[in-house]
Amino acid sequence: MDAVDPASPPSRLRAAFCCPSFFPVPGSYMTPPVSVVVDPVRKSLLWLVAVGFFMQTLDATIINTALPAMAAGLGESPLRMQSVVVAYSLTMAMLIPASGWIADRFGTRRIFFSAIVLFVLGSVACALSHGLGQLVAARVVQGLGGALLLPVGRLALLRTVPRTEFLQAMSFVAIPGLIGPLLGPTLGGWLVQYASWHWIFLINVPVGVLGCIATLRFMPDLRGAALQRFDATGYAFLALGMVSVSLALDGVAELGLRQGGVFVLMVFGFASLTAYWLHAGRKPAPLFSPVLFKVPTLSIGLLGNLFSRLGSGCMPFLLPLLLQVSMGYSPLHAGLMMLPIALAGMTMKRFTTPLITHFGYRRVLVVNTALVGLAMGLFGFAGPTQPLALHIVLLLFFGAVNSLQFTAMNTVTLRDLDGGMASSGNSLLSMVQMLAMSLGVAAASSVLGGYTGLFGSDGPLDTLHAFQATFATMGLITLASALIFWHLPPEARAVQPAQPEVSGQG
Repeated sequence: MDAVDPASPPSRLRAAFCCPSFFPVPGSYMTPPVSVVVDPVRKSLLWLVAVGFFMQTLDATIINTALPAMAAGLGESPLRMQSVVVAYSLTMAMLIPASGWIADRFGTRRIFFSAIVLFVLGSVACALSHGLGQLVAARVVQGLGGALLLPVGRLALLRTVPRTEFLQAMSFVAIPGLIGPLLGPTLGGWLVQYASWHWIFLINVPVGVLGCIATLRFMPDLRGAALQRFDATGYAFLALGMVSVSLALDGVAELGLRQGGVFVLMVFGFASLTAYWLHAGRKPAPLFSPVLFKVPTLSIGLLGNLFSRLGSGCMPFLLPLLLQVSMGYSPLHAGLMMLPIALAGMTMKRFTTPLITHFGYRRVLVVNTALVGLAMGLFGFAGPTQPLALHIVLLLFFGAVNSLQFTAMNTVTLRDLDGGMASSGNSLLSMVQMLAMSLGVAAASSVLGGYTGLFGSDGPLDTLHAFQATFATMGLITLASALIFWHLPPEARAVQPAQPEVSGQG
């Protein structure tokens, strides 16, 4: 997918930063960037890529707190707004396999500029939406732009920043990726409470306009040296499979599909994914080669990521809904309640490498997966009469174990990839993560819809019971994924890294 640049850093670094998501070995997450003397144009490029990363991570988290207000404005139930989240993450998952080829084919300047334009147009369309269908369609456009911002920006830095300054440059770019999820829920709640939900999208417009101007001035127009033919057939199989499976899960709660329709979508989805792997086994240069799955840590890590995030990926969606719909929190208060998760997650990063080095990946992931499931299940006992301090402690606990889970899963998946497999494996991991987030929200919404039908939705107490049962169910799903990590090699341990942690996905 990505052309090899002879002047670029070693293949593992090239793969990490060219692909749509980077999840290196933990250990220097909070390391401040080293001061580097750079020329003004390159410094401007660093700021441009950093702002693009910030826009993407902020938008991925700002909307969750605003869902109840958006539902009220659109005349929908707040418990049926999951498609707004699913559309964005599913679109990003679909575009990831093609992102490297698109940048190499059309050039980094044109694609980065187009990504910002799509993101801004999608944001404006979201703000102008008068119905749920219009909003979902606008989120798809927004997702098309957001999916390209970070990978294209990293590719431009990889091919312009000298090797001696590359890690420091990426440390600088990583900072907005940490600030976005920290600021997003609170900013979303504040805008909803003191303005309107439309402003969570309109704030992207001035930033996007400045980004377009800066792109034309500072973004270099780089292309791949040796462009391979794009595997359009394989991409179609993958896209159809992901969309069908996601729509099948979403259809239970949102589309009102009966069992027959859901079953047909599921069959089409899994048949398309199977067709892809049969196709990839015969094609000389597929998007993702089946040879990747001969690496045990990669195959176990990918499956663990999929099933673990299927449970825990719904938490940013469920928690703000629980706090506002069933516990009477204001949007701002609900947003502020998400801060303990982010702060605990950032603090936990510094302890990740020592834990994995001492205990090994298998023991850490098996035990910690169980703790993540337990933390999710404990929200099944949450209620409005409990002390605020108890809720904060529970949020801190979940944030810490969830952060450790993401870092350990991501790094064990890529630790044994070398040479040409590194780029493809990292891109496959990114796609699986976004797909799992989409499926997790869709699955949680289906479960919540089922329990709402069982307990009723006449008042906050009825919906509280439905939420409590949903948290318990999704916690059990997460707990089950610990069985996958049990198959990791017991000798696999962390090694001290020489690269920063840069990720907006945990």
